[in-house]
Amino acid sequence: MIRKLLLGFAALLTVAAAVFFTFGPRWAEGSMNRIDGEPLIEVSDEAKALHETLTIVDLHSDTLLWDRDLLQRASRGHMDLPRLQDGNVALQVFSSVTKTPRGQNYDANGADSDNITPLVIAQLQPVGTWTSLLERSLWHAEELDRAAANSDGELMTIASPRDLQRLIGERKGETPRPVGALLSIEGLQNLEGDLANLDRLRSAGFRMASLTHFFDTDLAGSMHGLKKGGLTDMGRAAIRRMEELGMVVDIAHCSHACVADILAMARRPVVSSHGGVQATCDVNRNLTDAEIRGVAKTGGVVGIGYWDGAVCGTSPRDAARAMKHVRDLVGIEYVALGSDYDGATTVRFDTSQLVQVTQALMDEGFTDDEIRAVMGENALRVLREDLEPLRMSVPAVPVP
Repeated sequence: MIRKLLLGFAALLTVAAAVFFTFGPRWAEGSMNRIDGEPLIEVSDEAKALHETLTIVDLHSDTLLWDRDLLQRASRGHMDLPRLQDGNVALQVFSSVTKTPRGQNYDANGADSDNITPLVIAQLQPVGTWTSLLERSLWHAEELDRAAANSDGELMTIASPRDLQRLIGERKGETPRPVGALLSIEGLQNLEGDLANLDRLRSAGFRMASLTHFFDTDLAGSMHGLKKGGLTDMGRAAIRRMEELGMVVDIAHCSHACVADILAMARRPVVSSHGGVQATCDVNRNLTDAEIRGVAKTGGVVGIGYWDGAVCGTSPRDAARAMKHVRDLVGIEYVALGSDYDGATTVRFDTSQLVQVTQALMDEGFTDDEIRAVMGENALRVLREDLEPLRMSVPAVPVP
């Protein structure tokens, strides 16, 4: 009798494990990365024609976090290679998310819990990723490299200005146009306390990073952390090393004190890869006008997202109004796209429907040249400058 009970219990555990590993990650992604189903705006033939001529760059997505084939069109989430091609995206920045707190919110989070560990285990990633944030990022880099290697040239990893030049050149040929993929890091908690790991991450292909995500780190305070402090000595050293290595400094999710410290010491353009502006959406994670001016003084760009927490709505018109504010405040050359697709966000349109943004910008009175700048040319300018390793003879950017 006892033996039968044990066998029955083992069978139940086997079934439960099979359900967890097979359906758990899919359920998590499907419940977190949604499209709200509200009506899209009507797109004119003029907008469609202009959109096909654009070189589009999106500065942030979290697609590598999820367990699906990037090369195959998916029925869930916001992004994959076929949908990037449908949306005429030239370059996508793929972020590595390594840790998020339970009960995640915009106001205050500790660093003593982690939502990502159960997801990593459920996806049956290598055992090393179960306990190491650094290994999780290195796994994401391997994941992207494998996708590019198996894409027959349709997905190209980007790590240098020369790679960017080659991508733009090859996109002038026959369709399907290749899509570039650049690796970023959402929160340098994956350094695991050792700045030498920056070099290791760069060797793996990473070319952009923010210092924090949803909690304070040993580098800086997060806008969503408990203390929300500025840069630590280690954080300042990380900024200097990133500039030397040719890694873009991203202020997304940094506390206001952290942002101020970065802008005061920056020698190269910095980016806010994804978010909004407080002038059109008064949410704590969004940039103040003073911070927008500070980013512009470094020569950087502000990437505007498409979800409620960034632009207080999901209509492309909400995103266009935030972009218009940045343009009117500091100039068109400092506006960019930062979707936060597949980042536990609910949006109105996925990456295949980016012509929605083109139409919304036209409706806000942006000229064709301004739309070209916003949709990608501004971001390309920053990447061409920042991806070149810093020669120490380059003068510092003056900060008033």
